Amino acid sequence: MRHVLKRLVTMAGAVAITLGAVNSAATAADIELSFYYPVAVGGPITKIIDGYATAFEAENPGIKINAVYAGTYQDTLVKALTAFKSGAPPDIAVLLSTDMYTLIDEDAIMPFDDVLKNDSDKRWAKSFFPAFMENSQTGSKTGEQKTWGIPFQRSTVVMFWNKDAFKAAGLDPDKAPATWDELVADGGKLTARDTAGAVGQWAIEIPSTGFPYWLFQGLTTANAVRLMNAAGTETYFDNPAVIQALQFWVDLSRKYKIQPEGTIEWGTTPKDFFERKTAIIWTSTGNLTNVRNNAGFAFGVAMLPAHQGRGSATGGGNFYLFKKMTAERRDAALKFVKWMTSPERAADWGIATGYVAVRPDAWDTPAMKKYVAEFPAAAVARDQLDHAVAELSTHDNQRVTKALNDGIQAALTGTKTPEQAMKDAQVEAVRILRAYQ
Repeated sequence: MRHVLKRLVTMAGAVAITLGAVNSAATAADIELSFYYPVAVGGPITKIIDGYATAFEAENPGIKINAVYAGTYQDTLVKALTAFKSGAPPDIAVLLSTDMYTLIDEDAIMPFDDVLKNDSDKRWAKSFFPAFMENSQTGSKTGEQKTWGIPFQRSTVVMFWNKDAFKAAGLDPDKAPATWDELVADGGKLTARDTAGAVGQWAIEIPSTGFPYWLFQGLTTANAVRLMNAAGTETYFDNPAVIQALQFWVDLSRKYKIQPEGTIEWGTTPKDFFERKTAIIWTSTGNLTNVRNNAGFAFGVAMLPAHQGRGSATGGGNFYLFKKMTAERRDAALKFVKWMTSPERAADWGIATGYVAVRPDAWDTPAMKKYVAEFPAAAVARDQLDHAVAELSTHDNQRVTKALNDGIQAALTGTKTPEQAMKDAQVEAVRILRAYQ
């Protein structure tokens, strides 16, 4: 009997140890990841992200995603870097692709290459459109090319036009201006003035606040010139082709008089389009769903007009992994980013928001094929990627970008000539980047 009791006690102890190990393992597997996401206000975007987080947690019960909605991209960058320096950084953040050099210089992020474990992971990292990877990869301190960001909500600048306005002006409503010359010619017919000369409808509005440099790249890219080198250490603002592109932007209002003079607000441009104050706008493809839901007229979407070439800069946000994570947290973070950028999710996100689905196979999903068949305009930004270039991004990017933005606005408001504005911007950029030469 004594032997039986001893055996039972031993078995009970073994069961207890086993259960304890299981509970301990379960506790260890419960990982909470902080995810900083930029959104200026609440609404549908936050609901979509919350829905994704909930679905991911259901499929991965050992991982919890704590989404932190931090305001604008700039707010989110400041919040993330402040948290990093205080010793409690986010695990994952969506920040501008152009923040890559800033985050590297702050030693805040790790390259994805450091967490890719197998061939499947490596194939995933190579599954995105090459144009988006231009703002996602650069050299490391050892000189080796690394992937620092993974594309998520990415975009290009596209042109929206009001088909009713084109028809009223005697133009083909199904044909957008394909070149600078056509834009000027069509613009003269689209600009509507009353007998006193007051403009009731402008031909075009290209926003010059918010992201002037980005819209400007729609002109410089068409003029076959880039604004910076791939290492983010040099700019070419005073290149004659850059100056010519800015002169054309100024001429739209001062010479051809088909665009309002001065600066045009980024945030109100879609509203002006809806209210028929302008027949054409340039804006992010991320506005596609907004325009589709709010334009009370037939509209078209086109690539930006060509000159020496055609194209646009890419834009938008990437996923970044912050340093100071344990190996388990890094693995969980990678799992979440892979899940969020799967073909099905990339397609769903593109359909819901208007951003470009970031990988080619997302466009082969049944949902995306159906969407494009019903709404062909959704594929314009994707097709424009064949002509796209990297968005302006350098070391100390915010100061360099401000120098260019100030120059663009000075030319548009008439306080400087385009040539002087770009020469001054280049002098300032050279001064800022001298430390990174």
